[in-house]
Order: sequence, then structure tokens, then C-alpha cells
Amino acid sequence: MSRCATVSRNLDEPVSGTAATATTWLLLEQPGPWGAKALTASHLDPALGRALEAAAKDTGVRVALIRRPGRHADPGTPPVRQVYVAHTVPGNVWLYGTTTRDPRQLLGLDFAALGAGDPRSFASALGGRPQTGDPLALVCTNGKRDRCCALLGRPLAAELTASDVPGVWEVTHLGGHRFAPTVLVLPYGYAYARAEAHTVKEALHRAQEGQVLLEDCRGRSAWDRPGQAAELAVRAATAECTADALHVVRTEGAAPRWEVTVGHADGRGWRVTVAQTAALPPRPESCGVDVLGTPARMDVVGIRALHTVALAG
Repeated sequence: MSRCATVSRNLDEPVSGTAATATTWLLLEQPGPWGAKALTASHLDPALGRALEAAAKDTGVRVALIRRPGRHADPGTPPVRQVYVAHTVPGNVWLYGTTTRDPRQLLGLDFAALGAGDPRSFASALGGRPQTGDPLALVCTNGKRDRCCALLGRPLAAELTASDVPGVWEVTHLGGHRFAPTVLVLPYGYAYARAEAHTVKEALHRAQEGQVLLEDCRGRSAWDRPGQAAELAVRAATAECTADALHVVRTEGAAPRWEVTVGHADGRGWRVTVAQTAALPPRPESCGVDVLGTPARMDVVGIRALHTVALAG
């Protein structure tokens, strides 16, 4: 049986505008096996997982579990867990980290403030501090969610770790199984499809320099999907690779057509027309499903330069 990622690759399905959306990512280390909905189907207390889901709802924060690459037999409850939080909106990008012996401390966070870009509760509730070292590469490896993530993601994470690439973690879910291996690079929040080791290494190097790699990029999680496609189209048209140079100022319209205003830090702006179409022919959107789907794709059908644009935020 063909895997969903194999079919998507063979059909050369576009990846722009397919990244998960979140202004802020909250990551908690949880070793051992993960279920399809890992926050409530892992060795994390499911009551805590449900509470974290509820606390994050409608705040812009996405909570995910992470673990170090390698074997995942049950190692028991770790005495100390790594915790990260990253905000991905240009002009206020940050990555904080800490450790905790009691993951219930995360319920003391102000999720609305984190989603809006204020890290103070992470410092006060958990003693978190800004991370001044390497960016993070999160590789989706949750085979219970989709087998492609395990079959393709775990070898990638292992290869990167064997090459001594810093900042590599396995993560529970990034969306878009058919684009596996999928990778998210923090703090900027750019996601990548069909990732290979050399791509991830280059993306991390660029992030260290405040740049973004456009090859196989799905978009920046801070934006909605039309905004992701529009921003990448402007980058392709202008060869702009500075991560925080562009900002999605507004998205107007509704499916299947949007007008997206993209602004540059130097005052330039563009009006980008994005159309939603169905990816044809029908294909499996995930492994293990019998019904073929026609997933939505974001097609940029026009870019018009504006005189000046005032950036939001």
C-alpha cells in the first residue's frame, strides 16, 4: 500500500501555506510512547493534558510534547523535564527555556499573555529564561498519529542527532502527515516539508543568522494559511530572506479568495491575491484512511506592489 507521503511527493503537491498555525509554541518533554492525541494518550497525566488543552484554547498557544531522539521504550517518569516556549511574530520573536520537576507548574502560566507575546509568566511560574544558544528543530515522529511521521521522521531525527546537530527534538504533531518528514524551526516558526538532513542543517544555520530558508518551506506558523502563502510568495519575488523583514499586515476576504497585505520593515508593501483550490487528483490525506481526499491548496494568483505599508504590532 502506498504511503500518503509517497503519493503526495509523487504528485508534487505544493507545500506553501500548509503550516500549523500558532503564534506561540509551548513544549514539554515527555519521554516514552505517544498516542494519536499525545497530550492525553502518553505517560503524561491525562488530566494534566486535558487541562493544558483547555488553558491553551483560543489563545494562539499550541502545546506539544517533545522527546530526545532515540529508542522510546518506557524509561519511567523523568525527574527533570525540559520546557520551552517560543513566540513567532516578527518584531517580538523570542525563545525561553527552563526545566521542571513538576509539569503541573505549566498550569500557572498566563496562556493568553504568552499567545500575545508576553513571556513574563513563564519566568515567574517556571523560572524560565531567554535561550541564547541554538535554535530548535522539531521533527514530527508520532507514528500513532500517522505512520509516515514515524517511518520518515524518526530516521531523520536520528541522522541529525548522529551528526551532532544541536537543538533537535522529536515532537508529537505538526500537521500535514503527507508532507513527512515535517520539521518546525523555532524561534521563527517556519515549517518544512519532505525535509532532509541537509535542509534542516541549513534551516538551523539560517535561523541562527536571523534568516529563513525558502526551500521546501510550508510557511510561518504566526500567520493564517493565506498569509503563509502570501508571505512566501513575496519572499520568492524579492529574494528577501531576513526572517523578520516581512509582516502579514492583514488578510481580507474568505475562502476561496483572499487579499493579503504584506509589509516590509523598510515600508514597502504588496497586495497578494490568494485562491483556495482543491488538490487533484484525489489522494490519501493520511495513512490508514480508506476515503481519498482533495486537500485545500493555497495558490498565489497575483502580487501587486504598494507604495507604503504601516506594519501592524
